[in-house]
Amino acid sequence: MFEIKILEERCKSCGLCVHFCPKKVLDISSKRNSHGYRVVYAKNPEKCTMCGICYLVCPDVVFVKEEG
Repeated sequence: MFEIKILEERCKSCGLCVHFCPKKVLDISSKRNSHGYRVVYAKNPEKCTMCGICYLVCPDVVFVKEEG
């Protein structure tokens, strides 16, 4: 099994992960990273099925698989 870690400093608020998440797990927060971008977060983590779509669609490699 694995977990998907969110690397907030890489996020540019493009919203692709939010748009393509089939379970609507992700959202853009009001929190900003050091570059001034609002970062993605797991709004509904209990709905996550570990499908990995966020990992695949992110152009900035915000999502990293970690062994869990």
